Parts: sequence; structure tokens; C-alpha cells
Amino acid sequence: MAIGPTIPFTAIPWDDALFVLLAGTLLASALAVVLMRDIIRCGLAMMVCFGALAGIYVMAGAPLVAAAQVLVYIGAISVLILFAIMLTQTKSAPARLAFQTQARPAAVAAVVLLVVVLLAIGSTVWGGGTERGDTETANVARALFGPFVLPFEVVGVLLLAAVIGGVFLAKRDRSTTDRPE
Repeated sequence: MAIGPTIPFTAIPWDDALFVLLAGTLLASALAVVLMRDIIRCGLAMMVCFGALAGIYVMAGAPLVAAAQVLVYIGAISVLILFAIMLTQTKSAPARLAFQTQARPAAVAAVVLLVVVLLAIGSTVWGGGTERGDTETANVARALFGPFVLPFEVVGVLLLAAVIGGVFLAKRDRSTTDRPE
């Protein structure tokens, strides 16, 4: 029994419903990243946000970008951030996070940014095809490891430096850093 191109008893296509679900998850988890007080939960919400974005990439016909999103952002960056937070967080941390004290200026900046984005969208001529892009993985690999091999290696070195820095901060001697001078 085939499901069909639309949701039963409606005229809504399945891919539109999936896009709305993924976009809603993306927005809700992005808001959770900014609004939650527990920084570990903020990091987990960031991972959900990146996962929903990867799903949108798949729907847009870019599975290679979605795979890179999952591997790099969820698998490496988010996990590295969570480990760094867990290793360096002290029990004597301030009760109120710094970004939560700047809620009003951030809200004003968000509204200004929204107006600018809406003006840019409204003044753009949206041409182009309606078909999804089809890029072979071999072509992307040739481009990535051809002219872009140096930036690719620099990013690898930066990630390695971040890991070494996290280990250094976690292993430092607390008795020398906590003494008043």
C-alpha cells in the first residue's frame, strides 16, 4: 500500500510537512540555546538545531553537505564544546550568565536584523530552477582536496589546537590558579 504524494485527507505534500517540522524544530532548539539557563542543556539543544539543519539540507538535495553538517558540527564541534564546558566549569560560576544580562539589547539587535533580512528578501529577484541540485561526491572531493587543501588542513590544525587547549585547561593545577595575589 503506497502512502501517496500528499497527507491523507489534505492537499499538503509530505515534503512540505517534513520541512515545516524540521524548520520548527530548528527554530525551537535555536531559541532553547539562547534562552535556557543550564549551559549543558544549551549545548544539547545546539546539537538538535544542527541535526534539524542537516535534515533541511537533505531535503534541499544536498546530502553531502548534510553529512558534513552531522560529522563536523554535531560530531566534532558540539561534542568538543560540551566536553570543554564540562571540563572547565566550576561550581563557583555566576548564577546568571553574561548573555542573559543583555536580553534587551539583544532583542533590539534581533529586531533590527529581522527588518534588514526581510528587506533583503523583499528586494531580491528570486530566479532559478525548481529542481534539486545533484552534485557528485567525487567532484566535491576534487574541489576540496585540490585548490582548497590548505584551508582544509588549517581547519584540522585549529581543531587539534582546540582539543589540546581543552585538555590543558582541564589538567591545570587548581592550587596555583586559585591563590589570591
